[in-house]
Amino acid sequence: MSQTLAAAATVTGSLGSIGYGLAAIGPGVGIGIIFGNGTQALARQPEAAGLIRANQILGFAFCEALALIGLVMPFVYGV
Repeated sequence: MSQTLAAAATVTGSLGSIGYGLAAIGPGVGIGIIFGNGTQALARQPEAAGLIRANQILGFAFCEALALIGLVMPFVYGV
């Protein structure tokens, strides 16, 4: 039983890195959805390219901000 607890204690040093790796999945999927749907929208209505592109860039900025916040949080909390 004590060996299991000792093994769990040795993993705690890299939990921040593991957490960020898992947290990066969400913004990655979000960015893929944004640009995939934006491409479909541009193919269906090319005359609305300016509005569609502006919305794509705004959505990308929000998703990327979440990824950057996830990168900084392990350093802030010192995990």
